[in-house]
Amino acid sequence: MSDDVRRTVEAVWRIEGARVVSTVARMVGDVGLAEDLAQDALADALAQWPESGVPRNAGAWLTAVAKRRAIDTWRRSERLDDRYRTLAHDMSTAAEQEWEPIEDDVLKLVFAACHPVLSREAQVALTLRVVSGLTTEEIARMFLVPVPTMQQRIVRAKKTLSAARVPFAVPEPHEWGRRLAAVLAVVYLVFTEGYAATSGDRVLRTDLAGEALRLGRMVAALAPREPEAHALVALMEIQASRFAARVGPDGAPVLLADQDRSRWDRGQITRGLAALARADAFGRGRGPYGLQAAIAACHARAADVADTDWEEIVTLYTALEQLTKNPVVTLNRAVAVSMAADPATALRILDEELDAKRLAGSYLLPSARGELLARLGRHQEAREELRRAADLAGNERQRAVLLERIEGLEGLEGLEGLEGLKGLEGPDDPDGSEESKGS
Repeated sequence: MSDDVRRTVEAVWRIEGARVVSTVARMVGDVGLAEDLAQDALADALAQWPESGVPRNAGAWLTAVAKRRAIDTWRRSERLDDRYRTLAHDMSTAAEQEWEPIEDDVLKLVFAACHPVLSREAQVALTLRVVSGLTTEEIARMFLVPVPTMQQRIVRAKKTLSAARVPFAVPEPHEWGRRLAAVLAVVYLVFTEGYAATSGDRVLRTDLAGEALRLGRMVAALAPREPEAHALVALMEIQASRFAARVGPDGAPVLLADQDRSRWDRGQITRGLAALARADAFGRGRGPYGLQAAIAACHARAADVADTDWEEIVTLYTALEQLTKNPVVTLNRAVAVSMAADPATALRILDEELDAKRLAGSYLLPSARGELLARLGRHQEAREELRRAADLAGNERQRAVLLERIEGLEGLEGLEGLEGLKGLEGPDDPDGSEESKGS
């Protein structure tokens, strides 16, 4: 198969995958089965499209193949007639239904995969797989766990949903609260992957980030009195405002200190600040997303890096660290301390306060240590750390940046440019790192 066809199939899946799964899930009533059928259809595309060419409506082609496979499955199970009767009943019921609070199939899919029968980490992992189309390897990197562990987690989640006969259906309004935290975590993680891709040769995945922002706005509309829903929208709006300035013409990441802030989308920043104000207006205090949005707001308000209120950012990270107990937040507090105070104090935080075992296998810690060591003039140690970080980096663009820094170590100036540092210990404690997601 040519690389062009494979890239085309992958692009189609990134764009259409969630809607294919949600459409099939509406038909079969089983999210796990729908995802399996959609993956089978994708395998058919990989086998057939190199010969037949890519269909004009590739998403519809995948959906049709997945539906045919579902019918074949029912035939083998000798349950087709029963299923037809069930479908007819469902269609009749749907015709009588006058009001449905969630009209978007992808958002329905998110709520279905976030069913309380699953643990929080299983909810998030499964939803990232079936909604965002992330690979198991990408999800494993986000959670800092081995790939086999994540594979087992996703397979178990599918089986649990099937065994519990969880339908692809809109939850009753009184059930939204039980699922809302997981839904917000999923939207956040999808955006995070779009903001700083964990693998591949692109810094940004704007398709994922855009879909996450769209879903986040819908969730905030569904739960208008939930401060963290508005705070998450605020965070995404402000972070997305930098997209045009974060990548150069050659696709390489542009560090914060070098970004042309006139290219930041002021309309999005205004919307983000307004959403943060709405969240704060409830007077319930800031949660993880609120604190992250406040950090993003500090950067958005600053005319340049030197004008940034780093003391305020240190305070916000300290509060976030208390809430999340996440090592990446500790790392980012150290980054902020290096800007507000000095790199020696920041290095002591990394070496004495951060649980390095929880970041094993991630490039985050060696990258941060390498930058601090370079600023302290300890260039040989800095090279060693940056080399280790480059070996661990999954994103080709990030690896290239690290290798360039090794080659020109004398020119390294400050941690304010740390781009793409991103890691998540788990869905219950999002990292909230402004610097960790590339500022």
